[in-house]
Amino acid sequence: MTRGPLPEGRSVTAAELERRLADGTVLVLDVRTRGEFDGTVGYPCDPVQGHIPGAVHLELDELMAAPDPVALLRERAIDPVAEIVAYCHSGQRSEIAAARLRLAGVDASNYPGSWHEWSRRGFEA
Repeated sequence: MTRGPLPEGRSVTAAELERRLADGTVLVLDVRTRGEFDGTVGYPCDPVQGHIPGAVHLELDELMAAPDPVALLRERAIDPVAEIVAYCHSGQRSEIAAARLRLAGVDASNYPGSWHEWSRRGFEA
């Protein structure tokens, strides 16, 4: 099987994400584990646990196992036509998720600072 190059990815900064959340022009996708999302588990390097307000949860493993990522988004009531910004703890899982979504034709970006950065900026968790 021959594969082409991955679609070019974009990334957003914390300031851009905060602005886009405020004006409602982006859907934030948390691809961490359920425990990381709900704050019951996390990393001791983060001052707080939880998730970005308004984020929807879809674990990376579930996304990667889906034969049709767009159908999975629809099944989970996530608009596949929306501009999606994925995040995780440190930006690695979220880049994988964003690349998977881009391959499926979804407009997806990565927030590389992810929770590690967001939890330090004094934003609401």
